[in-house]
Amino acid sequence: MTFSICVHETYEDDDGEEHDRFGVAVTTRLPGVGTLCPFASENGAVATQSLVNVDLGRRGIEYIDDGLAVEDALEALLNADDGASNRQLHGVDREGSFTFSGDDCKPWFGHTSGDGYTVAGNLLTGESVIEATADAYAADRDGDDPLASRLIDALAAGQAEGGDKREELRVQSAAVLVRTTEESELTPFTNDLRVDASLEPIVDLRETYELALEGYEKTLEKYEDAYEEDDIDAGED
Repeated sequence: MTFSICVHETYEDDDGEEHDRFGVAVTTRLPGVGTLCPFASENGAVATQSLVNVDLGRRGIEYIDDGLAVEDALEALLNADDGASNRQLHGVDREGSFTFSGDDCKPWFGHTSGDGYTVAGNLLTGESVIEATADAYAADRDGDDPLASRLIDALAAGQAEGGDKREELRVQSAAVLVRTTEESELTPFTNDLRVDASLEPIVDLRETYELALEGYEKTLEKYEDAYEEDDIDAGED
């Protein structure tokens, strides 16, 4: 299932309080990747791909939320998976990261990791796809743009290197998912976006992000008081 990136960042909110955020972005030459591969919570981020086993992602996040380290959680799940040689699984938590590519994944396949991030891919045009994805994220790690936006940029960098090599499969998809420990009256609409069927999913994901950001800002402008007071009438003109 092509290539994905998982990240962990710490940051300060407007009041100077420190928070954690986790994100996953993924794209493939199949529809609906957002329903299968990306998983995240305020404690970690996981991507499951190649011959997908959705339980690895779902249960991986559950284990991390229960306090297991990402390495212990994902290793235990793979050890119990008879199809592990066909899987790719990677992720991050507050303390570390984990990457795995089974020997029976389809070439080119592989993974890499760095400070607070992991990248993996299979059926790619080459190793440069995951290298470009990782480099794009690392270069803009401290940028001012929201994490979801920077993750889309990282996918675009990998796609520019060739991405998924299965050119005969025209219908593609992409998704981005972000979770944070910071509480908000209204979660940004940009933190959970999917393009389920498209000829240019990353381009469309970027456009969806921009429209979602515009919608979020206008919603806050009109209804912020209503959300704070838990009273819809407070948002009426």
